[in-house]
Amino acid sequence: MARVPQKKATAGSQRDLQILINEKPWLIDNAIKEVFPEIKGKINWKSPLSKDRYAEYRDEEFIKKIGLKADMIDLYSFWPGRGPQWDALAVTDDGKIILVEAKANIKEIFTSIRAQGKSLCLIKDSFQRVQNDLKIQGNDCWADKFYQYANRLAHLWFLRVKHKKSVFLLFVYFIGDQSVDGPQTKEEWEAALKVMRHCLDFPRKHKLSRYIVDIFLDVNS
Repeated sequence: MARVPQKKATAGSQRDLQILINEKPWLIDNAIKEVFPEIKGKINWKSPLSKDRYAEYRDEEFIKKIGLKADMIDLYSFWPGRGPQWDALAVTDDGKIILVEAKANIKEIFTSIRAQGKSLCLIKDSFQRVQNDLKIQGNDCWADKFYQYANRLAHLWFLRVKHKKSVFLLFVYFIGDQSVDGPQTKEEWEAALKVMRHCLDFPRKHKLSRYIVDIFLDVNS
């Protein structure tokens, strides 16, 4: 169980997303509805909210925050505690769930696993289940180079495929964030993401493709 309060951020994707969700939610709402035609109802943001100390959520608290019952979603059979801490969470009026990961700098996409022992074994077993189902050839990039992206994808698979929940995964890439020397163009992001997907060995299409979307937002907007 983990609710993790945050300070009001002063730089980077955390700051950009806090501003977006709390001050200009229509910008991200409109972008979401453009890329996910299935989402038509009102989008209700659950985190990070200024009235909730900009808290971010993981583990059982994440499951509860998106309107699911922790005792009906056996998360710990799939992932150990201290799992992904979501940058933003939303639920629509008709029960669709939106999971968000945000980045403002290309260096942020490079992450490696820190788990050890039984936790590491469980994560690798879960990665293997996802890879088998999506017909993806597993490799070290999932844990050693692009772990954060891979574990977000794995949680989408867990909720949508195993538990049949209407879940969507959104990656927000901010353009022009000078506070972290971020990319100045969409093309810079797309070049880096192309390398990542090649390393992860993603096919052009798989059963979760339509539920995963990248959007690119200029901080000057």
